Amino acid sequence: MEPVSRYADAVIPTRFGDLRVVVYPQPDDPRVEHVAVIRGDVQGGPPPLVRVHSECMTSEVLGSLKCDCREQLEVALQRIATAERGVVVYLRQEGRGIGLGNKIRAYALQAQGKDTVEANEALGFEADLRSYETAGAILRDLGVREVRLMTNNPEKIRGLEAAGVHVAEQLSHWMPEGADNREYLQTKRDKLGHLPDQTE
Repeated sequence: MEPVSRYADAVIPTRFGDLRVVVYPQPDDPRVEHVAVIRGDVQGGPPPLVRVHSECMTSEVLGSLKCDCREQLEVALQRIATAERGVVVYLRQEGRGIGLGNKIRAYALQAQGKDTVEANEALGFEADLRSYETAGAILRDLGVREVRLMTNNPEKIRGLEAAGVHVAEQLSHWMPEGADNREYLQTKRDKLGHLPDQTE
């Protein structure tokens, strides 16, 4: 994996408070730009709160209720704002890495009765094609080598560890279920091995 480099860096006011935004082009495709959203000084000291979050246009822009991605992102931003120290790494890998068009095709298959894993596989993809090497490189560039990770996904933990970032603590990040995403969340637990909510 090639090292990442910073393209842009500024502080912007948000409803979560002032957040520093750093843009990182994907080393092998600079048209793809990832983002680190930072609150406070994350270098040195105890491991900061970190969320590695993959883009979800359907939820975050269109307000789709089929998943919990928008809620996960907003809660992560609120958590780092409240802690006054943390990072949300926003990766541009829509649809677990299959892209927006194929994600919509998968939605059409889900409407016919397939779950999210079965739909991806029917299109010829693995259940999850996401990579966390770039996230690890971004965190290392920010001086973060140990994190308290907001996730339910053990693959994300393994991916960051393989990328040279130690996960000192896993923090449950389940969102409340709704009528439209209940089956999706159950599939994440049953077929993708997502860890149960620690509060259950």
